Amino acid sequence: MLAFRLLLPVLMAVFLLAGLSSAFASNSPAGAQTDTPESVANARNKPTIRGGIVFRAYCVLCHGERGDGLSRGAKLYGSSSLILKPNSREYTEKIIRYGGKAVGRTDSMPNWNEELSEEQIGDVIEYLSIVTDQVARGGVVFKTNCILCHGVKGDGKGRASVFLDPPPANLTLSDKNDEYKKMIITFGGKAMGRSDRMPIWGEQLLTEQQIDDVVAYLRTILVIEAN
Repeated sequence: MLAFRLLLPVLMAVFLLAGLSSAFASNSPAGAQTDTPESVANARNKPTIRGGIVFRAYCVLCHGERGDGLSRGAKLYGSSSLILKPNSREYTEKIIRYGGKAVGRTDSMPNWNEELSEEQIGDVIEYLSIVTDQVARGGVVFKTNCILCHGVKGDGKGRASVFLDPPPANLTLSDKNDEYKKMIITFGGKAMGRSDRMPIWGEQLLTEQQIDDVVAYLRTILVIEAN
């Protein structure tokens, strides 16, 4: 159930894209350069993006969203450190596949070899290479949840943008500060006197850490300085 809830935003976006692909092709106004299905697929179909979904579904409970061991499950393991430290790819793959005992660590770390697919194991290894980078984590959040409306580049030209009035904001030209962005993501557009098409992400869909991460990512795509 937890994994399904975490994947729900992605599944909704996939179904929407599949069902409306022909409508986008025929209804896009002249000159509107919306994302193509290929650009959306390319943005999402990366090992780090897929690995972020796997990490969120299977690993966050113990290791924390930043891999720092600050998690809801940490108190169950006493003095055992749940901090994810840099290791070789071979070591990381072995402990994921066969559990902690396979590398001389605690048997509290389960083996995932029979539960995760080959692709999922490879993807989460890729994600672990960026899990301590806030901007990189925020990029995963953005490309998993936001590009349908705001676009792959954050320019407001996502695949759903042609159906929205007012259109999604061009985040590369935003003059809002970080605190404002955090509030509108958390509470939605209506609460901020903006479009109610901007969902409330802070109740169930995104955690406070994920919102902080995506705000950090949005800072990197600005082409003007925010006031």
